[in-house]
Amino acid sequence: METLIIATHNKHKLQEIQNILQGLYEVKGLSDIGCTDEIPETGNNLKTNALQKASYVKEHYGYDCFADDTGLEVDALNGAPGVYSARYAGEHCSFDDNVAKMLREMEGKTQRNARFCTVVALIKNGETHYFEGVVEGEILTERHGNEGFGYDPIFRPKGYEKSFAELTTEEKNAISHRGRAVAKLIDFLKQQK
Repeated sequence: METLIIATHNKHKLQEIQNILQGLYEVKGLSDIGCTDEIPETGNNLKTNALQKASYVKEHYGYDCFADDTGLEVDALNGAPGVYSARYAGEHCSFDDNVAKMLREMEGKTQRNARFCTVVALIKNGETHYFEGVVEGEILTERHGNEGFGYDPIFRPKGYEKSFAELTTEEKNAISHRGRAVAKLIDFLKQQK
């Protein structure tokens, strides 16, 4: 089975992607190839950051690779945190710190529309391809659920009564921004077989 590297140290993200690509490719994370580097993400948009990460792995380790960058865009916060979603509460913050800051920032706001956006950059056989996924929803006033990670406990996707953190992995993968972007990636990879 062909190996693809996903440029992440995030165990949750790796597991989510492995579940989705199971049987198609052997998907490994950065720690599986001995990469302990903190890969720079200095772009001002998701596409640039995703490509920057995939390129780093290809250049330094020689593997075909894909990387994603995801941002939460909140209308009431003029699209923030966006590209800074992972470090919204500061450089070395936790998921919990980010959620707590978001809840504080959103206190008293009635406009709660938001969306998760993911861009996947794939470098395979010397070519670069991009895949995007978006899911619309809203920011809740408090945390709900224990599944998922990041902002999942306070994000309810449109058309659902539950937060991302209350959905099963399968339910979330079927509708999530990353799931949608990865579905496009999978379709592309299947055509390559």
